[in-house]
Amino acid sequence: MMVMDVSGCPSVPGTDEMEGLSAASGDSLSQDQKDMLERCLHALSHAKNDSQTLAALLLITRVCPASQLDRVTLRRVFEAVGLNLPARLLVTAVRGDTSSGLPAQELLSLGSALLAALSTDPDMAQHQQMLGTLPMLLGLLSDGPAWTPQKQRTPQTSQQKETGASPSKSNGDHSAQSSQPSPPEVAGEESGGQTSPSSAVVLNEALASDCYQVLEAVLVVSGGPERLLTRGAIPALCRAIGQSQTLSGQRGRPLLGLLLSQLGLQAWERHSAQLRAVLERLSREFCQAKEHQRLELCAELVQFLPPQEGLLERGALKRLAVELWAAVRPLVQSKLSTRQLGPVLALSACLLDLCGWDCVGPPRFCCLLVNRACVEVRMGLEEPPGTDMSLDLQHWLTACYRVMEAAMEQACSQGLDDNSVQPQTSLPGLSLQQSRQVLGILEEAFSAVIFYLKQVEQSRHGDPFVFATFRCLCAWLAEETSCLKEEVTSLLPFLIGYSRDHLQGGGDLRDLSSWMADMSMGPGSRKNKWTGEHALRYLLPALCHLTAEEGPRQVLLSLDLLSLLIGLLQRGWEGLQKQEVKAQRRDPALETACSALLNIAVTEPDKVRKDPSFSELQKLLDDALPLLLHKPRLLVLAANFCTLGLMLGRTKVTPSDLTDPGERRFFSAALRFLLGALGSAHGSPPGSVAAAWEEGWDEVGELWSLSLQALGACFRGRPGLMALVREQSWLANILSTLSIRGSLTDAPTLEALQEALCALAQMCPACRDEIREELRGGQASCLKDMKQLRRAVSQ
Repeated sequence: MMVMDVSGCPSVPGTDEMEGLSAASGDSLSQDQKDMLERCLHALSHAKNDSQTLAALLLITRVCPASQLDRVTLRRVFEAVGLNLPARLLVTAVRGDTSSGLPAQELLSLGSALLAALSTDPDMAQHQQMLGTLPMLLGLLSDGPAWTPQKQRTPQTSQQKETGASPSKSNGDHSAQSSQPSPPEVAGEESGGQTSPSSAVVLNEALASDCYQVLEAVLVVSGGPERLLTRGAIPALCRAIGQSQTLSGQRGRPLLGLLLSQLGLQAWERHSAQLRAVLERLSREFCQAKEHQRLELCAELVQFLPPQEGLLERGALKRLAVELWAAVRPLVQSKLSTRQLGPVLALSACLLDLCGWDCVGPPRFCCLLVNRACVEVRMGLEEPPGTDMSLDLQHWLTACYRVMEAAMEQACSQGLDDNSVQPQTSLPGLSLQQSRQVLGILEEAFSAVIFYLKQVEQSRHGDPFVFATFRCLCAWLAEETSCLKEEVTSLLPFLIGYSRDHLQGGGDLRDLSSWMADMSMGPGSRKNKWTGEHALRYLLPALCHLTAEEGPRQVLLSLDLLSLLIGLLQRGWEGLQKQEVKAQRRDPALETACSALLNIAVTEPDKVRKDPSFSELQKLLDDALPLLLHKPRLLVLAANFCTLGLMLGRTKVTPSDLTDPGERRFFSAALRFLLGALGSAHGSPPGSVAAAWEEGWDEVGELWSLSLQALGACFRGRPGLMALVREQSWLANILSTLSIRGSLTDAPTLEALQEALCALAQMCPACRDEIREELRGGQASCLKDMKQLRRAVSQ
C-alpha cells in the first residue's frame, strides 16, 4: 500500500471544508476566482503525491467558496481527486498504519469526508471503488471503534464478486496505478481477541454523518438498494441501531426503513432475525412513548413491519400485534386532524394485513376504526372537482381503502341473517346491529368513491391513486352488488373504459406500469410482472355478478364487454400453452371470465346466435378443451370451458351430422371429460367421484352438473350428436361405471345425469333400448331412482 505522506502539507482540509465541496450552486465566479481556480485545478490534477493533492484541495476550499462552485467545476475536482485517495485513507486508518504521520481519527475523518463529497455525483456514487468502500463504512457505523478488518471471514469482497477485477482501477484517477488492497467485508464475529490499533478512534458525529451520506447517495442511484443489500448493509445497520451507535437513531433507522421499503421480501428473507430484533426494539419504544411521540413514530414503524405472514413465527407476530394495537387504540379514539390520523390509519391497515381482526380489540373499537377510515375517505374524495390532493393524503386514503376492504371482506363473507342473533363474521363479537352499521358506513364511503371516479378524466388513467381507488371499488363490487345499483350502473362506462385503456397501453399509462412494477413484490424476492390486464382482472369478480342482472348486463354488452372477456381468455390460453406442464398453474381470472360469459350465454341466447364474438369464442373452446383433458392441474378451467362450450352449443339447432371438425373435436372431448368424473375404478366408495376429481369437486361439481344439463339440450337440438355418442360408446361406459359405483348420493348429480340420459332415450332408439336393458338387469341401482328416465324408456 502506498504510504500516506502528509508531512509537507501545511494543514489538512477539515471535514466541514470537504463537505462544502458537495454544495453546488449556480452562482458565477469572478474572473480572478476563475483564474485562481484553474491554477488550483491544474495543481490538483498534476499532484505527484498525497501531500500535494491535499494542499490543492485546501487551496480550492479557501479561494473559491463552495457556494460558488457549479456542478461542472465540482466534477473536475472529483475527476482530479478520484476515489483511490479516500479509499486508501480509510484502509490506512483501519489497519493502524502509523507511517502516515496522522492519527487514525484524522485519516478516517478525511477519507469519509472526501467520499461524502464525491458521492454527491451519481456517477461517482455507483462507481466500483466507491461501492468497495461500503463494507468499511458499514463496519465503522455498526461497531464503531471496535471494528477491525481482522474480524472479516469472507475471502472475497462484494466488489470482486461483481466484477472479478481489482478495485484499484479508476478512470480519471491520477493515482489509479497504485496498488490498493481489497476493502474488507462487513464486520462479522470477532476473532481471537485481537486488539486493533484503531480501537482508540472515536466515531464522532461528523465522521458518522459522512458515512451515512455515502450510504444515502448509493441508495438513490439505479440498483442502489440491491448493492447495499449484497454488501451487508441491513445486518450492519441493525447492529448499529441495536448498539445505539452514533447517529444510528437519526440517520441509521430512517436509512434502514427506506431500504426495507425498497427491498421488501428480499430483505426479510435474508435477515429476518436481525430485522425482528429491530422491530421489537422499535415496538417497545412505540408502546412506551407518549401519545404525541407515538403519532410521529407511526409512519416509521410501518416501514419495519414484515411485508407478509410467515416471515415471523406466528406466536411472536401475534404477541407483537397485540402490543401494538394496545398502543394504537388510544390514538384512533383521540380527536386528531387528518394529518395526524393518516399515519395511524396507515399503521392500522398494515397490522390488519398481517394479523387480521383477531388482535384489533373489542367490537366497539373495530366499528370505530372502520368508521374513522370511511369518514376520511368521504372527506377526502367529496371535494369539488379540480381540487388538488396532496401525495400524503393519497397515501393515507389508500390505507383507508385497505381498512374498508378488510371490514367488507369479513362483514360480507357470510352475509347477514335477519333471524340470527349473531352474524357470522370474523369481526370479533359484532352484534347484528353493529354489523349493519358497518355495512351502512361502508356504503356511504363507497358512494364517495363512485362520486370521485365519475370526475376522473381519461388523462388521469395513469395516476396510481386512481388505480388504487378503482381497485378498492372492484373489491367492494366483488362482495356487494345489491347496494347503490343505479350509481354503479352509471359508472360502468368508466370502469370498462378504464380497463380497456390499460389493455391498450399508451403514454399516459407507462408511468403507472413502471411504478407498479417497482412496487409489486412477488414470491422468492422476485417482482411480479405488471401488465395492462391487471385493471380488468380486478374488475372480473364484479362483472361476474353484474352480468347476472338485466340492467347492468345490457349496459355492459353495449360497451362491448364481450371483446374484453374473450380477448382475456385468448391471451390467457396462449400463455398457458407456453408454460411447461409441471409449471402450469391455475389462473382464477380465466375461470371468472368464463363465469361472466356463461351468464351472458344463459340469459342472451339470441345474442349467442347472432354475435360473431361467440363464434370466435367457440373456436377457442374447440381447440382448447381437447388439450385440457391431459392437464390435471387445470381441471377447473377445463370444467369451465366444457360448460361454456355446451351452453353455446345448445343454442344452435342443426339436424344434420357434425360436419365441422372443430365442433366434432369439442363434443368428443366434452363427452370424455364428463365421463371422466365418474371413473371406473373398482373398490371406490358408492357415490364418490373419480380420484382425479376428488380434490377439486367442490369447485367443479356444479359445473359438471350444469354441463350434463346443457349436454341434454344439445342432444335434443342436434340429433347429429347421436352418432358420436354411439361411436364413442359413451352411454355404455356410463352404464358400466354406474354398475360399479352403485348409487349416487348427491341429488344434483343424480338429477343432472338423469337429464342427459332422458335426452338420449328420447332422441336415440338404440340408446333407449340399452338403458331399458340395464334397468331390467338391476345392477345400476341409481338408475332405478331416476323416475323420469324410467318413464322415458317405457314409452
